Amino acid sequence: MQWLPIIAGLLVLYVPSLVDLFNGIWSQDEQMHGPIVLGISIWLIYRNWPAMVAASEGEPAHWSGWIFFVFALLLYALGRSQDILLFEIGSAIWLLIGIALLTRGVTAVKAQWFALFFMLFMVPLPSVIVDTVTLPMKMAVSYVAEVVLFWAGYPIGRNGVILQIGQYMLLVADACAGLHTLLTLEALGLLYLNLVRRDSAFRNITLAILIIPISFTANVIRVMALSLITYHFGDEAGQGFLHGFAGMVLFLSALLLIIGFDTVLQSIEHWRADREAVS
Repeated sequence: MQWLPIIAGLLVLYVPSLVDLFNGIWSQDEQMHGPIVLGISIWLIYRNWPAMVAASEGEPAHWSGWIFFVFALLLYALGRSQDILLFEIGSAIWLLIGIALLTRGVTAVKAQWFALFFMLFMVPLPSVIVDTVTLPMKMAVSYVAEVVLFWAGYPIGRNGVILQIGQYMLLVADACAGLHTLLTLEALGLLYLNLVRRDSAFRNITLAILIIPISFTANVIRVMALSLITYHFGDEAGQGFLHGFAGMVLFLSALLLIIGFDTVLQSIEHWRADREAVS
């Protein structure tokens, strides 16, 4: 019964915000990761709930929860009134931290830290930041895709973020190689690390660092696949792939690369362990 008023209050605050997101930026291709991240975050909280309750049993509330609680409400009010999504949606994370501190103490926050951190990936970033980072990313992805396909013998050229392969011209859009795509793949990689729960610090840290080049490589594979399908089967087939299967290729490529590197790191660890055992 303790949680019913809290849940009701959260719904009153954030259901209107979620409705706006689903009718707005979350309906765009480059922002479609938002509801997925939200759903996974809720599932992570639910999954960790028994462990959180058991670990925080009998722990007193922490006074700092009021600081987070008041700060979150002020942030929400400012974001909602001024249409600043970074503040409006981001306030939910601070509010959940405050509620956890006030109801179950510091241990509850520690038990749910990854779910709360994971929610950061659903917070919309200001367009100024997105545009500033996205352009050089698209340029780099376009350049690498051009070099690889040219090396493979395809008649391809590039002008900025526009690729021309044969008679077809392709624009590398934000959804193909933008900041949002990078953040989505970062979230995928970190989720993988959390779910597999490797005991090795070397393995976790190395794989976390490798997620960035893995994300870049997955974007290159996506652009190359789109270019090859367009070149061999025509523009209509390329557009069909872009809207139907491009996202699947992106995530499948990233997941296979993550699993592949994880397997390599595991082999290195076993080799090091065998070497130390022999010596």
